[in-house]
Amino acid sequence: MQKKLRFALFGNEFQAKNSSTIQKVSHTLSALGGEVVVEPSCDEDFHADFAISIGGDGTFLKTASLVGTKGIPIIGVNIGRLGFLADVRDNEIEEAFKAIDEGRYRIEEHAVIGLQAEGLPQEFIPFALNDIAVLKRDNASMMTIHAYVDGDPLVTYRADGLVVSTPTGSTAYNLSNGGPIMISQAEVLCLTPVAPHSLNIRPIVVPDNAVIELEVESRSHNFLVAVDGRSETLDEQARIRISKASHKVKIVKRESENFFSTLREKMMWGKDGRN
Repeated sequence: MQKKLRFALFGNEFQAKNSSTIQKVSHTLSALGGEVVVEPSCDEDFHADFAISIGGDGTFLKTASLVGTKGIPIIGVNIGRLGFLADVRDNEIEEAFKAIDEGRYRIEEHAVIGLQAEGLPQEFIPFALNDIAVLKRDNASMMTIHAYVDGDPLVTYRADGLVVSTPTGSTAYNLSNGGPIMISQAEVLCLTPVAPHSLNIRPIVVPDNAVIELEVESRSHNFLVAVDGRSETLDEQARIRISKASHKVKIVKRESENFFSTLREKMMWGKDGRN
């Protein structure tokens, strides 16, 4: 390394301190001359040249919520199955960080969406790299969600919920509910209903500079709002406002990494399912 770089390591809470993968990453970075800090406190004075998420895509989203607004590029190391966000596998650690040390990488900027709503705790992080979802609580009856785009009525959903997804999150909850896959460079958002009452209600894609507002009616008089999986219960009087955030999350990709190749592998496209 031409200069001493500072790396902040983040992992799953139950294994952050004793993960063999964290130790492997730490030793690799130290050998390259880097400074390593494990699970730093991300206060106003915190700084690192790179953040490293060690786990899966869920851990990556948590890391993004902690350092995304600081503009720190994130490297995703995947302990389990190949992820769309955490795409460096355990057996690729040494090779991957050597490539990064030699400058053989690129930084992708991924759009983020923000949530505004009355009743959110002050400490709640309102930014999502993947998606913001409005969902019914437990076994509550189907919800009614009135959706507006830039102040104009769009549709009234009668469903178990609604997912507003970024292109980055299109392969997550959005996809499992029948939404489209969107490449990260697409400047769009997708509204995808969860178990809609009517088959005529389909996912719809809107520009990412649109302001989406939601009004919820529920027999339980409350509902869940989930921001990249971090959920809070809100009163049905709360009006939801979703819009593109002013910052983007920076993700480090090796030159050899390609979204379409990852997509083919994750979706098993071209493989014979009869075997």
